[in-house]
Amino acid sequence: MRRRRSRLLVALLAVAAAAGCAAGPSVRPALVENDGKTTGSTPAGTPPVPLPPLAEPQSPSLRWGDCDDDTRQRIGTPAVPDTLHFTCARVTAPLDAPGEARRSVVRLLAVKVGAGPIPLVVVNDIDGEPGSVYAARLAAALPPAFLEKFSLIGVDRRGTGLSGAVQCVPADVRHDLIDADPAQGDLQGVLDAARRAGQQCAIELDDSQTALDSWRGAGDLDELRKQLGMERLNALGRGDGSKVLSEYAVRFPGQVGRMVLDGVPDPGPDTAAVLDAVAAGAQSTLDAFAADCAARGCTLGDPKAALAAVTDQLRRMAPSTDDGVAFGPGVAMYAVYSGLAQRSRWPELADAITAARSGNITPLAAFASPVLQDTRAQPSRIDATIATRCNDSQSRLSADQLDQVVAGMRAKYPQFGTVVAQQLAWCGPWPVRTEPLPPAGATGAPPILVTATAADPVTPQVGSTRAADQMPTAVTLTWQGAGHGAVGASPCVTDAARAFLIDGKVPADGTLCPA
Repeated sequence: MRRRRSRLLVALLAVAAAAGCAAGPSVRPALVENDGKTTGSTPAGTPPVPLPPLAEPQSPSLRWGDCDDDTRQRIGTPAVPDTLHFTCARVTAPLDAPGEARRSVVRLLAVKVGAGPIPLVVVNDIDGEPGSVYAARLAAALPPAFLEKFSLIGVDRRGTGLSGAVQCVPADVRHDLIDADPAQGDLQGVLDAARRAGQQCAIELDDSQTALDSWRGAGDLDELRKQLGMERLNALGRGDGSKVLSEYAVRFPGQVGRMVLDGVPDPGPDTAAVLDAVAAGAQSTLDAFAADCAARGCTLGDPKAALAAVTDQLRRMAPSTDDGVAFGPGVAMYAVYSGLAQRSRWPELADAITAARSGNITPLAAFASPVLQDTRAQPSRIDATIATRCNDSQSRLSADQLDQVVAGMRAKYPQFGTVVAQQLAWCGPWPVRTEPLPPAGATGAPPILVTATAADPVTPQVGSTRAADQMPTAVTLTWQGAGHGAVGASPCVTDAARAFLIDGKVPADGTLCPA
């Protein structure tokens, strides 16, 4: 996003057979009495809020237009079935920059897929595919019953995709932000890159810099709800897209419809502790990847040994990608980390690591390209990630504190400790949030389904269940599998989400789904 358009955030370039779920004991950590935490059930003396009925829109104001070709071009490969068709609309919402409330607007891209009469809004991770693209992929993975009942409304969050994408980080700096060597304890290079990124973003984003956060993203969803003509918002969020929905439930509990939070992140204010659990989740996911590779008989062998060989090789001589970007051990491990989150691409990831051992880095570099490459149609994802996550947090660490944290994480998690810890350096130069952090809870909301994955490298199970503990009406459903997000990946979780969203059936809290 350039300074000329920063105040407006101008965007828009163009208008599994179900397996049974087994009820099991709660996977939540024990709660401490009288410490102010909620227990995942409605507080004593408060009447429970029933799950709202589904209702069709009344007097929607959005104007939808065909965007099938443009959307398919953005989706790229793997493509989605020709039976899916896409229409697009523009959603206008107030920017609400601190100190300039409602003086400027954002224009968001919404993409509709499916012919069902009830809108189901889909929100994705800030560092993942834009919500419009994720909704298209989700539509291809869900059973037909979903699209008979719902039309999926994928929305690009403010600052992402075609919703006024943040593009303020210099091209050469993006590489340096993810290039921390996993065998080294020094984040000085990442810190220097973060300073350059923060300086340039402050210049280019101007007043919008601190208006890119999840709380205001929740406000965008309420504007979308109104323009869809819905009394309540029915929605599905993945990863920190779920965070936006959880904050929506705090801001607008009376407008919450049926919501599924698929891998909601840990809401704890100690970012270092939260990321420590993320690194642990990444290591567990690597173990699951190794088991999957062995079961398939892939030629990779032991992934940990293979990754050590690749990084040693790249440390001696870092080749360049086809785009001229240096591909060192830090970028390589970031690429692997990104690949582990995408369960459907594990065979491709295994082949890419094998190719890298033979000197061909191109397949592995493709997993890092969403960060390294930046075009108007497909903006780099790291710019909006830094803006949103830094605005969502008040944590800032000194260089000495960073060194201590990364040393500890590298010792405990040799593959991914440094990869994850470098994220702590990104926010160092960013303005510290002066507004209070949003409260937890969502008291007064109807039941909300929180799904967790046992080995998740992005939103680990321990964090998702901790988030559910703070939501009085949340019920948890845990997939004992691996990867980021369970809806669409686990037939058991997908069927439970279908029953919740369509039939209004709330599963027992602590239900377990087999891997």
